[in-house]
Amino acid sequence: MRTKRSSERRATSSVAPWIDEELSDAHFTDVRLGMRLRRLLAALSEGMGDSIPYACQDWANTKAAYRFFSNDRITDEEIMRGHLAATAGRAADCRGPILVLHDTTEFSFKRSEDCPIGLLKLLARKASGGGASRSYTQRGILMHSSLVVSPQGLPLGLAAVKFWTRKKFKGTNALKRSVNPTRIPIDQKESVKWLENIRLSTDLLKRPEDCVHIGDRESDIYELFCLGQELNTKFLLRTCVDRLAETGETTIAKVMKKAPLRGSHSLEVTDKKGRTQKAVLEVKYEQVSIRPPVAKQKDYPDLSLTVIHATEKTKRRGIERIQWKLITNLPVHTMAEAVEKLRWYAMRWKIETFHKIVKSGCRAEESKLRTTERLTKLISVFCIISWRVFWMSMSQRIDPNADPAVAITEEEKTILDELFPDKGRGKPALKDYLTKIARLGGYLARKNDPPPGNLVMWRGLLRLHDIQRGFRLGKSDVGN
Repeated sequence: MRTKRSSERRATSSVAPWIDEELSDAHFTDVRLGMRLRRLLAALSEGMGDSIPYACQDWANTKAAYRFFSNDRITDEEIMRGHLAATAGRAADCRGPILVLHDTTEFSFKRSEDCPIGLLKLLARKASGGGASRSYTQRGILMHSSLVVSPQGLPLGLAAVKFWTRKKFKGTNALKRSVNPTRIPIDQKESVKWLENIRLSTDLLKRPEDCVHIGDRESDIYELFCLGQELNTKFLLRTCVDRLAETGETTIAKVMKKAPLRGSHSLEVTDKKGRTQKAVLEVKYEQVSIRPPVAKQKDYPDLSLTVIHATEKTKRRGIERIQWKLITNLPVHTMAEAVEKLRWYAMRWKIETFHKIVKSGCRAEESKLRTTERLTKLISVFCIISWRVFWMSMSQRIDPNADPAVAITEEEKTILDELFPDKGRGKPALKDYLTKIARLGGYLARKNDPPPGNLVMWRGLLRLHDIQRGFRLGKSDVGN
């Protein structure tokens, strides 16, 4: 009994301070579950990308981790509760607009046919020897997440996460051919996830008038436009539907074709080889009366929204021409306001970066857990870890002169100062210590190098955690 209590005390004391802060509002009916979540978060963050047994290091902790993920009393909502509350706290300190980025990603898993993981989609596999192709079911989970960022691009955390699987495929294509999708109620379609997450994130942040919900073409849903009006919140979405406009005798495309050119906007884009090029966009914006789909005109009102079209003048080598068609309930009266909205929409790619960290950094799709429920709990833990890595990468760019204490412990500072002395350049700031961590991950820190990215940051964190273990062992040996 004494041995068990002492091991628990050691495990709790080794939890990084940021984990206690992040989970301070995570309340479980059984206190031991909260302690286990903290230890799991510490182990998986220090062994980011490793399997559960490798991260836990021994059979007792590994078995406890498996029991935690298979416990029916624990849900992914409970795991995320503390992080969501911390996100709300950080957003409350953010002055001005709050950008909420929404997007969906898929996690696919290689499993046998009888595995209880939900279905994802049907894929065609070519038969050997030139025979007829056969379809097979890909198993996996879908996640729709809502990432809160500041207007400067600093990720403040997740405001909502929804997991689900696709269970029925039969008749799906036939249904699309025979039924107008606009006639199907939104609550019977997968796209209802957009509305649910907007409600959840708006309620969490408590400042609907300051929230700007940003989504790609999948979010072009008339019910979403109406929900924004109902919640008194803002949205900025990319459109893919040429909706009826004005009296119903014309469409958005025809209105915007006649709209005057308001000006041009220059921005830098990167091609597939990492080369930076300049793009010049011609910008139009117009306030338009948008009509609901014909099948829903009795249920939804007309809306007065602003449409922004930004089209690149010329095609550049190796890069697809930019053509953004945006719709928003934000006021746009000047070219400066239109450019601001374009910059905000460009932030949308940050949620794709976040999903990349979950998949490539934490290697979520390599997990061997065998049920949907266990996997969603594990991915929830990975979401918290991925946000932390993303936040550290972006903090260096957005607030480089911040106090290192916001991200680095005194022990970590001691180790990093020993590995990379500062050579008397004054008191080091947050940027200096995050650069040192990136150097552990392979960042060269040359004069003209861009700021370190997420890959070198999570590699550096892994090496720092290993060095930290050796540092603690050395201190204990000296003490004895």
